[in-house]
Amino acid sequence: MDLLSLGAAALIPFTLTCFIIELTPGPNMAYLAVVSASEGRKPGMATVAGIALGLAIVGAAASFGVAEFVARSDALYGVLRWAGVGFLLYLAYDAWRDGTASAEPTGKTPAFYFRRGLFTNLLNPKAALFFVTVLPSFIVPDRPLLAQNLTLSTIYVGVATVVHMTIVLLASTLEPVLNSPSRERMVRRGLALLLAAVAIWFAWTTRR
Repeated sequence: MDLLSLGAAALIPFTLTCFIIELTPGPNMAYLAVVSASEGRKPGMATVAGIALGLAIVGAAASFGVAEFVARSDALYGVLRWAGVGFLLYLAYDAWRDGTASAEPTGKTPAFYFRRGLFTNLLNPKAALFFVTVLPSFIVPDRPLLAQNLTLSTIYVGVATVVHMTIVLLASTLEPVLNSPSRERMVRRGLALLLAAVAIWFAWTTRR
């Protein structure tokens, strides 16, 4: 991947666009807030790693035309969309269920949160649409297409990871405050409702 194949004229606007998109509330932001506020920084960072890998896989698939094929197929897009909505609702239910339990160690490993972050993005058709609809507008004509796609995808994953790590650091500051079971349950349930609302919003905004 060669940054010189892009140039500042495309690189800077693309990076700013990535930041703006990632600062918009969505499934990743909501779930990271749930995990980091209730479980702490380590599970949050494991989730970030899973999200990053998921975005990288989608970006690589888009670079080779797979994401465009999915985006153009109403059937495949619909299956992916509803699978994503269902997974988000399941995460909301799981957070609510944890909020009804006593404040004891959950036994969930970093790998558990890594997998959830990964699946959340592999089942997110909006990620594929970004690589198919937004990213191509920053491609420089008459320069290697695959190298540009992979470079821009890497930049997007990098920007998203920085934003997600910041969310984890901010949300995890709430964990020490949740030092009573009743307060922790209340926050977990509130975040679970927020995640369910995001799932409904996700279903609405991805319809076509």
